[in-house]
Amino acid sequence: MKLKLDYKKTIKVGFAFAIIMIFWTAYDFVVPYLLDRAFGLSNAMRGLVMGLDNLLSLFLLPIFGKISDKTKSRFGRRTPFIVLGTVATVALMIFVPVSANTQLKEANALREEITQQMTVEQWGEIYENFGDKLYLNNNNIDKNKFIKIGMKGEYELESKGLIKKTYYDKDGNQLSDEQAKAYLDQNADYQRFCVSPFNSWMSKQINDNITQHNISRLVVYMIILFFVLVSMATFRSPAVALMPDVTPKPLRSPANAIINLMGGVGGALAFVIYTVGFFISSNPFIGIFACVGGGMLLLLAVFLILVNENKFVRECQEICAEYGINNDEDAIKKEEKDAVLTVQDKVENKKKMMSFFFILAAIFMWFIGYNAVTSNLSVYTTRTLNLDPGVASIISGVSMGVSAIAFIPVGYLATKIGRRKSVIVGFVMAIISYILIWLWIRPSSYAQYVFAVFYLISGFGLIIANVNTFPMVVELAPESQVGRYTGYYYVATMSAQAVTPFFAGLIMDKLGDTALFAYSAISVVIAVVLMALVKHGDSRPVKKEAIKEVLEQDQ
Repeated sequence: MKLKLDYKKTIKVGFAFAIIMIFWTAYDFVVPYLLDRAFGLSNAMRGLVMGLDNLLSLFLLPIFGKISDKTKSRFGRRTPFIVLGTVATVALMIFVPVSANTQLKEANALREEITQQMTVEQWGEIYENFGDKLYLNNNNIDKNKFIKIGMKGEYELESKGLIKKTYYDKDGNQLSDEQAKAYLDQNADYQRFCVSPFNSWMSKQINDNITQHNISRLVVYMIILFFVLVSMATFRSPAVALMPDVTPKPLRSPANAIINLMGGVGGALAFVIYTVGFFISSNPFIGIFACVGGGMLLLLAVFLILVNENKFVRECQEICAEYGINNDEDAIKKEEKDAVLTVQDKVENKKKMMSFFFILAAIFMWFIGYNAVTSNLSVYTTRTLNLDPGVASIISGVSMGVSAIAFIPVGYLATKIGRRKSVIVGFVMAIISYILIWLWIRPSSYAQYVFAVFYLISGFGLIIANVNTFPMVVELAPESQVGRYTGYYYVATMSAQAVTPFFAGLIMDKLGDTALFAYSAISVVIAVVLMALVKHGDSRPVKKEAIKEVLEQDQ
């Protein structure tokens, strides 16, 4: 009799992770864009704000994971935290965009006013302080040519005709072929060379002229964000720890793939919400957060209908006993408490602990690179590549959707080549993609398509890592401390997310926005080195003796 994963049960448990991911997917894409549009913060300061959010979670996640380990209730150890945390988050999160609404309106008004009155001096300042000099020099764009392109601006054209396009200017006058080509070339140059540095300069104008004179608005925003993050931290570790609670150790990689697939469902819902929001409104932030909150409550209701935590845990314990699987290392220690550990045992335990720290260190460096990209994706695609926020969100959503298809086969990849090798393969895919984006992608008519392909490849690679790193951590955890070890996992991820937005922002401020991907590639290279040092964490085989006994009983 073969040990098999209960897909239906795992999917049901995965609704808890879907609640988490609908929030974080919207948060990671929308909040950096909101900070840039409303407050005009520099890359470094915006990164600092995003990083401070994760510092809070860094301390709270292990605490609530440990508390949930010791919780006893008729609803189970994890369910009470999931319910209370979700309800509290929904009640608070709507105030995040509300607190920035007045600031955003004033910023949009200033943006419109400045755009209409640009001067030669201002375009010169943009060239000197915000232009990508290497890119401009490689395309023979000096300061004078840059100013000339910027002052002409982007000419508004209207195209008509099915067989042969005819172009009209903003006053309705038809243009000759020569005039149309000149204007199209002018528009293309403006998009390629001027828009990205102009947007960076505009953010500074908003910060200098509005934000610096209304610091209290940013303070209020941060206070509200503080309470939202506290409420999210109360249930993230308990929700993630529920999967190991109800899954035998050998099945946790494929189970984690299902859990991440369910997280993808939550992410897809968030993607639909914010994409539609950006297409139908220029100020959709309040509506986006309200709809995300409604989605969280809906997913919570489904979770409560489908999941009986205590029943699922008992069923897992029965399966483990049937197959001779020790999900609880503490039970083994109790049986051997009077035995003296041999020198070999002590050495083996030390190696396991070293592997545990190497796994956490690799996870930390992976998230240093990964979160640097995700926390700046909306700003990079809109400000650097000059994409509409709706188009940018589609790139993010397509990447999530296509990558989600890979969750299940990726989970089983670990059963063929092992978790550690699978993770290294995923890291290498991300490194290659980040390097290609750094070297090749610049504003152009095809940039969004090539960027989407590379971003998709990197996302696929990091899914491989995501599916297997968490099971490697809890593989080394006693059953009675799964929540605590889940907290350790999030210490690694959240500490990375606390510092990397700030340092990535500094890199972008000093070396240009495209340097973001060089920073991320280097970080993941270090993660590969650390993961290569890991010797433990792959799933242990089920005892053949236990399987034989089960088969004999069936006969």
